[in-house]
Amino acid sequence: MVEADTPLLEHLRNIRGAVDGLREDLREVKNRLGILENQYASLSSRVDRIDGRIERIEQRLESIEA
Repeated sequence: MVEADTPLLEHLRNIRGAVDGLREDLREVKNRLGILENQYASLSSRVDRIDGRIERIEQRLESIEA
């Protein structure tokens, strides 16, 4: 009976190995996505500051022209 189970057990071990590989890949993707989210937040903050600076420059130019 053990010999009959051997191909099935081998197949299940292969499936387990594949799932473990996918799990590790998903962990890496989540990590990289977190890094991208942090970089996007930083970039968004910088763009907001630049926008504020441009608004102040425009206000100064308008007061000079008036």
